[in-house]
Amino acid sequence: MAQARSSARDSNGNPTTDRLAAMAHDTVDRVAESANYAEKEVRGAASRAAEQAKDMQEQAMAAANENVKKARSYIEENPLMSAGIAFAAGVVVSALLRR
Repeated sequence: MAQARSSARDSNGNPTTDRLAAMAHDTVDRVAESANYAEKEVRGAASRAAEQAKDMQEQAMAAANENVKKARSYIEENPLMSAGIAFAAGVVVSALLRR
């Protein structure tokens, strides 16, 4: 019975309740719009960051490939010198690892 009265009161509408409900709906709508805008901005920033990371990776790979080509060319032109440098580097690394 009390539940029936409550339903009847809700269907008749209380001006204060209706006004508060309308204000709550307006607030939710404004927040939803702001959230949508923020989401779009975050997605755009993430996309730009991913693109920059991809570009930097490509540049790093190109630089590494260029340095490998230069090293390979030097080794082919100076095989004895390269072997001597490799031997010396091995001795230094071995001495450091023993400590």
